[in-house]
Amino acid sequence: MAESPTPTTRILLVRHGQSEWNATGRWQGQADPPLTSLGRRQAYEAARAVGAVDAIWASDLQRAVETAMIVADSVGVGPVVVDPDLRERDAGEFSGLTRDEIEGRFPGYLADHRRPPGWEPDDVLLARAVTALRRIADAVPGGDVVVITHGGLVYTLEQHLGEDFVRLANTEGRWLEVAADGRLALGDRVALATPEDTTVPDQI
Repeated sequence: MAESPTPTTRILLVRHGQSEWNATGRWQGQADPPLTSLGRRQAYEAARAVGAVDAIWASDLQRAVETAMIVADSVGVGPVVVDPDLRERDAGEFSGLTRDEIEGRFPGYLADHRRPPGWEPDDVLLARAVTALRRIADAVPGGDVVVITHGGLVYTLEQHLGEDFVRLANTEGRWLEVAADGRLALGDRVALATPEDTTVPDQI
């Protein structure tokens, strides 16, 4: 008898709750500011919207880990699996700066879509993101997994899979399927915070 094919894993990629630097308009990259009180509230709201899942993974940056812990505690799934490959893009010299500060130090860069020398290239970010997703699919074959990650990582995956850029709110999610052969397919975006608590950082 032929073996049954490994089932597809469904992954909900969720941007972390609002961080302190989201709230003050600072470019984060791999800097590690914590959640705001609103960000924690968004995480509780996300947990209620998510419902039953089989596992929860997270970037190793604290804004993602804290969001994931709140979701895990609320839905009764754990422990949270932390994976550094799910962290945000390295923003290089833009990290910690507001758009006005970037314009002051790097005149014309934002308008021309230029990036500083330390900026992590799309192909590098994409490679580690795909590696992490396939690792998750191998660990939870056929399961439903929530992954708390970052806007830059989600945008890069979306654009690689043919979607246009649309800003992602804090705790907004994007469904993605990982087939047995590693192929990726995008599903729908889903809003997980209540409308009155929704925030859309626009630093990038």
